[in-house]
Amino acid sequence: MKPLPLPVRLAAGLAVTAVEQARKLPQQLAGLPVTVVSEALQLSMRIQQQVTELAIKGDDALSGLRPAEEEPEWATFDEDGDPDEETPGEGDEDPWEAEEHALAADEQTAPPAVLPDYDELTLPQLRARLRTLSAEDLEQLLAHERTHAARPEFTGMLARRIANLDVHP
Repeated sequence: MKPLPLPVRLAAGLAVTAVEQARKLPQQLAGLPVTVVSEALQLSMRIQQQVTELAIKGDDALSGLRPAEEEPEWATFDEDGDPDEETPGEGDEDPWEAEEHALAADEQTAPPAVLPDYDELTLPQLRARLRTLSAEDLEQLLAHERTHAARPEFTGMLARRIANLDVHP
């Protein structure tokens, strides 16, 4: 059998392709808005890249014509001060004195000598030891609690115990 002429075969192929595309059209319509938006965003990004590239080339070309300022007159920084001038407070403190301050700060964070394990005690453990402590010891513990953990249940219990000692000496 002799094949059909090329134009007839092309026409038949176009007709079949048109029918196939018509059948796919409902599925493609659902994704069409997303496709259109995606392609529009891609086009805008390409345009932005090309504009940026042109601006960079323009900056390079124009930089030879006018030299840029190293640092604007109005820009001042902390480091720009006179290097011979000492800033206030710098170098004033003796290193030995600084160490003493650090040690004193450590002593303030240490638990009171009355109960060295105070920071590890639970509320019931502390309650069990309260009767053996004097008012001064309790005041020391209360001050320590307020400046460190400031746990309301601990400060409340210590304050109540101190008030009870004041009422019933």
